Amino acid sequence: MEFPSSLLYAPTHEWIRIEGTKGVVGITDFAQNELGDLVYVELPDVGKLVKAGEPCAVVESVKTASDIYSPLDGKVTRVNTALQGKPELINEDAFGTGWIFEIELSAPAQRANLLTAEKYQDEYAH
Repeated sequence: MEFPSSLLYAPTHEWIRIEGTKGVVGITDFAQNELGDLVYVELPDVGKLVKAGEPCAVVESVKTASDIYSPLDGKVTRVNTALQGKPELINEDAFGTGWIFEIELSAPAQRANLLTAEKYQDEYAH
């Protein structure tokens, strides 16, 4: 399993790659592995205001449906529409083509509440 050190992680198994004032969000390799084969992704609406720790998207697998939580506060600026026709991109490349949404960060200091790859792996991804 991968745990890229360039990303920050939420205890709810989302990752965020911060690029200036924006953040690209997806679910971790551990999470997609636990969920199994994904069959559907409900994306957030562009323009939606999201809060850290609150659900804003849903992924469904053959086993279950799971909420996706925003790791930080912000406004959704872009969604990965490729997932609508091919949700398995998350299974195939959780940290690349399987990204879910992008947000404009409204409280960048919240990043201090997130975990490093090492801490996430130690505490949540066993």
